Amino acid sequence: MTVPNRRRVLTAAAALALAGCASLPLNMQPPEVSVSDLRLLDVGLLEQRFGLSLRVLNPNDAEIPIDGLSFTVELNGKPFAKGVSNQAVTVPRLSEAMLEVEAVSSLTGLLRQFGAMAKGQERIDYRIHGTLYTGRLFGGVPFDQKGEVDFADLGVPAGTGRF
Repeated sequence: MTVPNRRRVLTAAAALALAGCASLPLNMQPPEVSVSDLRLLDVGLLEQRFGLSLRVLNPNDAEIPIDGLSFTVELNGKPFAKGVSNQAVTVPRLSEAMLEVEAVSSLTGLLRQFGAMAKGQERIDYRIHGTLYTGRLFGGVPFDQKGEVDFADLGVPAGTGRF
């Protein structure tokens, strides 16, 4: 193979590799993921299971097929729970879909949050971040969403330790 032909082949291979690494076409925005609901499912001595309802918002003019996700939940800047799901959903164009997933936290993470509430903390800052997998060969689409829960808005007196 001549040098110019070898360069063309290498350039084409590099372009295909880069296209394969992208989980969404270049003109698409990543979907937004937020926590819609959080429920305590099971309490054990060393770990707890939570059910989360995640809202996946698609701001694009094309549907996004999702075939799984992995995520971490932080509360007040500290790791709290982790989860994965292989649940498949297609988020329609310019629309949203709900995903019901489970997350597991450790006793340490739970005690840390109860301690903060007992000290009269009036709000919890949360962050959920992870990856949505779109069924493509290489990787997925990262997401990162932050928010807060203000106990005063929920009618929970500060320092009571009640949700």
